[in-house]
Amino acid sequence: MQQDIEKLICTARILRAHAVRMVHRSRASHLGSCLSVADIVACLYWNTLRIDPAQPAWPHRDRFILSKGHAAAIVYAALAERGFFPVYELKTYCEFGSRLTGHITSGVPGVEVSTGSLGHGLPIACGMALAANRDNLPSRTVVLASDGELDEGSNWEAILFAPQHELDNLLLIVDYNKIQSFGRVSEVLELSPLADKFRAFRWAVREVDGHNIPQLLDTFAAIPFVAGKPSVVIAHTVKGKGIKFMEDDLAWHYKSPTEEQLARALQELGQDA
Repeated sequence: MQQDIEKLICTARILRAHAVRMVHRSRASHLGSCLSVADIVACLYWNTLRIDPAQPAWPHRDRFILSKGHAAAIVYAALAERGFFPVYELKTYCEFGSRLTGHITSGVPGVEVSTGSLGHGLPIACGMALAANRDNLPSRTVVLASDGELDEGSNWEAILFAPQHELDNLLLIVDYNKIQSFGRVSEVLELSPLADKFRAFRWAVREVDGHNIPQLLDTFAAIPFVAGKPSVVIAHTVKGKGIKFMEDDLAWHYKSPTEEQLARALQELGQDA
């Protein structure tokens, strides 16, 4: 078990390094949003999700939806490292004509739906989970959403819908890094007490440290938390996690690293330039 945890820690560093290089090369943005979910993505793609890179459309696969579609770089990195497409293709991120667009797109093997307009992922996932139940498929549907995204009313319609239809094959993970595009969540539109809100809406709730891999693994292994109820994991994270000068800094929602910052970031991550 300890060896598996160490591998996942290493994998998360590799994914972070890919994201830093991709955003630097393309002069893109949303790096902080990628780094906050790297540990979650590593646990999902290397431990939790039932997927087959050789059969991206396998009917019994688990469906993963990145509702915070602006964090595309970290998921593209995971898909490449898992073998859905060649790792060298990451160099084309955000280039003209590339299928690796700045917001995640379904033209990429392993990507279920295109997202970017916030608040769409969970409603789509509810439909997928409901269809899987009615077709007696073992598939689970997993959604990774941002905290700021919960400002969207469409999410709360879906949060009402899921328990009504007993979608215990649905997992929502909230990247609760406390920073959204224009400021701190507490200043823009306070979500607290978030766990209590989900409980009031009849969800099974767990709160975790979103960077604690053993805790994430144990939590994901326990899904569904309660039979007949959708599950939500409120993952307390740090925007920009893994690179000290980027951590908990709103600026990295938008900035791309300079050459000097790229070198510093990769050095912190123990990865080559």
